[in-house]
Amino acid sequence: MADPRTIVIPAELLPADGRFGSGPSKVTAGRLEALAATGSTLVGTSHRQPPVKKLVRRVVDGLTTLFGLPDGFEIAIGNGGSAAFWDLATFALIEERSQHAVFGEFGAKFAKAANAAPWLKAPAMRTAEPGTRVEVAFDADVDTYAWTHNETSTGVWAPVGRPAGMTPEQLTLVDATSAAGGLALDLSQADVYYFAPQKSFASDGGLWITTLSPAAIERAEKIAASGRYIPEFFSLTTALKNTRADQTLNTPAVATLFLMAEQLDWMNANGGLAGMAARTAASAAVLYGWAERSSYAAPFVDDPENRSDVVGTIELDPSISKTEVMDVLRANGVVDLDAYRGIGANQLRIAMYPAVDASDVEALTTCIDYVVEQL
Repeated sequence: MADPRTIVIPAELLPADGRFGSGPSKVTAGRLEALAATGSTLVGTSHRQPPVKKLVRRVVDGLTTLFGLPDGFEIAIGNGGSAAFWDLATFALIEERSQHAVFGEFGAKFAKAANAAPWLKAPAMRTAEPGTRVEVAFDADVDTYAWTHNETSTGVWAPVGRPAGMTPEQLTLVDATSAAGGLALDLSQADVYYFAPQKSFASDGGLWITTLSPAAIERAEKIAASGRYIPEFFSLTTALKNTRADQTLNTPAVATLFLMAEQLDWMNANGGLAGMAARTAASAAVLYGWAERSSYAAPFVDDPENRSDVVGTIELDPSISKTEVMDVLRANGVVDLDAYRGIGANQLRIAMYPAVDASDVEALTTCIDYVVEQL
């Protein structure tokens, strides 16, 4: 067996870009140079003045176009990322009790936040083992349904749709952090579709962005007026008020907004959401097709209907060390294939966001084959 430290992958086999991280994701070449070209006109200037306010509006307009925002729906932006939004939802969106479909680590974290909030009733839970999925179901005793569109930890996706029998007083909250911009969507089915910029939007983290239906806005306003204590940082009505004014409550990460705006321009110029979903589907077909043909690798998600097009998880035969494979790949410039902590003992996780080319995914599979053969 070859010493992993000495294995050199032939240059002709390597992907053009070796970044396959599930978040932070690949930032397309040229974007940082474009940011640098703004010089002193953007970064380091007041977020209450026109240059940054125009940038916030550019992001909002780009998302409005990408999602085909339905009439009455609005976008809100705040600081803290999706993890902060889970806590925000317990203060500002769940009225009394929520139901959670949990089939991975991120859905479980939101359910844990709801369960820990002393002003809420214990949430109803529907659970499935990692690698499978479960969906929400009508429950007259809840006011909010919550699930992930794409479970980043396992590579399982779930459809965005209102459960049969759902009443107009109930809301659907969909964690779209790794799905938004990469999976097809009928936004009218989600009252709240929230995400962060460091996945399909090829930017950095630290912000949360959400779309809000008229019913979600009404719910947030009702709770805000009810007397419930809501820290200003977790006030959805305050975030929405600021976004309407093309700004954020607290100073935003301006570079993050710029990178996201650049990605949105590219996405909308290249087929919009349908075009992006086609790109991720092409990459997924390459990855899963290779794994199904492989003698030593297999898709972690057994049911093809549950396999994500934006995050793919591959289980390696126990005789193959994922650590050695990843070490060799990293030494050759192919990086960030780590499985989510606690999920998959011998697993690789590959991001296939819109910025990733299917040809690079194909090159990645060739490189893995080469490394395993050398090892």
